[in-house]
Amino acid sequence: MWDFSIGRSVSIMMRTWPFIVFRMIVYFGITLAYIMATGTGASVGYGVGHISTDPDGPMSFALWGGVVGFGVVSIAVYWIREYILYVLKAGHIAVMVHLIDGHDVPDGQNQIAYAKEVVTQRFAEANILFVVDQLVKGAIRAVTGLLGGIAAFLPVPGLSGLVSFIDTVIRLSLTYVDEIILGYNIRINSNSPFETARQGVVLYAQNGKHMVKNAVWLAVIMWGVSFVIFLAMLAPAAAILWVMPGQLAGWAFVLAIVFAWAFKAAFIEPFAIASLMQVYFDTIEGQVPNPEWDRRLAETSSKFRELRDKALGSFGGSRWDAPRAA
Repeated sequence: MWDFSIGRSVSIMMRTWPFIVFRMIVYFGITLAYIMATGTGASVGYGVGHISTDPDGPMSFALWGGVVGFGVVSIAVYWIREYILYVLKAGHIAVMVHLIDGHDVPDGQNQIAYAKEVVTQRFAEANILFVVDQLVKGAIRAVTGLLGGIAAFLPVPGLSGLVSFIDTVIRLSLTYVDEIILGYNIRINSNSPFETARQGVVLYAQNGKHMVKNAVWLAVIMWGVSFVIFLAMLAPAAAILWVMPGQLAGWAFVLAIVFAWAFKAAFIEPFAIASLMQVYFDTIEGQVPNPEWDRRLAETSSKFRELRDKALGSFGGSRWDAPRAA
């Protein structure tokens, strides 16, 4: 089945509890902002709607007010994504990497300061980490195609519809690969983030079938838990909207999704990252990047080519292309 230890991942989460609390504050704070903005927008819209001569004016304006409030918070979250990645996600990954490797890390609030120092040593500025992260995400999209899709796992003729669906599942299961590559970057104590990210992507690709198998199992576990959380969140979301003006029952569904997203980001994501890093680090132990995979990725993915170009142009970058056949 899978090659990660659920117990070990849970233990890592418990030992990094300051970051779990930090995640709860950030992501549930974002959820509260969504609720307040949606409710305020709906209330303002409902009041403005009474000016309209349309009998359905208050209801319609309340709905659109809620949409505007929801949209404003979404834009704000988009603009702070670099900060969340740099301070929250990267810091948490740094501590998890050290725990996986058996190193001691501080406890309590000192753990966050310790992690920030580690991340700052690897990535002097948030925008560098963000660029690396985006290039890795783009490069990873090419891995599934190079592995031959689900046909490499289930070469069963006449099941094109099922094969297409499972290919989609596999692509969605690659959500956390950029975090795994970030963990690799921190683990080898690199001073060249672009070169290390390039190597990390190649190592992932050359072990792709093994990694994707574990990622799919983990995705199934996570989706099941997320769906249960979504069902549990429907009741409180509906209760919150019950006090809002107008018939906004449909927003209960939307807010339940936001609640579930916050819980997933605070608790389930760290579990997934810890699990996949276990598999990745164990799998690549003793391996070196395969130049042939480097070439294949460069031919397939423009993002990987950009990552390779930045690696070659940075300190510590090296050329290790495979020789072409005559």
